[in-house]
Amino acid sequence: MHLADILSPAQIIPEMRATDRWQAIDELVDQLVIAGRIPADHKQDIAAGVKKREQSMSTGIGFGVGIPHAVSDLISEVVGVLGRSSGGMNFDALDNQPVRLVILFLVPQGQFQKHLHTLSNIAKNLHNADFRRTLATAPDAAAIYKVIESIKGPRPA
Repeated sequence: MHLADILSPAQIIPEMRATDRWQAIDELVDQLVIAGRIPADHKQDIAAGVKKREQSMSTGIGFGVGIPHAVSDLISEVVGVLGRSSGGMNFDALDNQPVRLVILFLVPQGQFQKHLHTLSNIAKNLHNADFRRTLATAPDAAAIYKVIESIKGPRPA
């Protein structure tokens, strides 16, 4: 599963207001509601699930990247949302640096392999400095999505 498979321009926030990881989770989950990817009545429970996972260990993986995620029985397919913060935010990242790119994703309950594969793919892409730099300079959500689509590559036969 590629990042472009779980995002759309409506699921990208080009400039987040959040200043820490807890606010970021709320802002990103709100965007999933706005984009019609999760029902508004599930917003609190989904945000709580992501925060619970985040409390066990920060998903700030370094390089200015955070990947909060959770498994939920309130969704039927993998969904994601990306937020960008030009000023950076405190995410208690492994390298103690501010996080500028946050990708939150949710995986349906019982899909552990899909969860691991999605997390691995996102982390692999975001470890590429050129990719992060290009995402940081894209002017808007549509341009950010085009950058993400460009790394998808051909579909397997």
